[in-house]
Amino acid sequence: MEQPRKAVVVTGFGPFGEHTVNASWIAVQELEKLGLGDSVDLHVYEIPVEYQTVQRLIPALWEKHSPQLVVHVGVSGMATTVTLEKCGHNNGYKGLDNCLFCPGSHCCVEDGPEYIDSIIDMDAVCKKVTTLGLDVTVTISQDAGRYLCDFTYYTSLYQSHGRSAFVHVPPLGKPYNADQLGRALQVIIEEMLDMLEHSEEQISYGGQH
Repeated sequence: MEQPRKAVVVTGFGPFGEHTVNASWIAVQELEKLGLGDSVDLHVYEIPVEYQTVQRLIPALWEKHSPQLVVHVGVSGMATTVTLEKCGHNNGYKGLDNCLFCPGSHCCVEDGPEYIDSIIDMDAVCKKVTTLGLDVTVTISQDAGRYLCDFTYYTSLYQSHGRSAFVHVPPLGKPYNADQLGRALQVIIEEMLDMLEHSEEQISYGGQH
């Protein structure tokens, strides 16, 4: 019996501030060319750097695709590695977006938990990907920066009960090119899907071997 195809949604961000070309969207477009294998339907979206659009768009993507996994990719001017974010934070949003808007409450979800962890074990993903000998260094972080990246991640984790991931990439050429970033995303996301599948097998068999 053929396995049903899995939907995976991957998003990058549009331009903002000094990032007139956003490395995250370039990397996602490279990933789209590479694909995630025959069993995965990959849907990519460019997200504008706007709080209100994020709040509307993330639930709409879940509704439209019922994805196995959603992976958001963002650029960090401070990053020199490809960074896997473990969690999203609810509070502390004071930076203005491209519409010069900032949530009055400075939070993503009123009365939501302070932070939400991804159900994906980022340490394990990082270890595994590192053993594959990519020409890209992958690291872990617990602080996605309290701007649109963190805001998007929290909104998505809240929506998906943790079935989301966030990957920060450095600006293009500092040090990686688009091709390297696209390949790194491909390997990272395939590893995440693999982990989700194994954890689900354990859940559905009640943990018995």
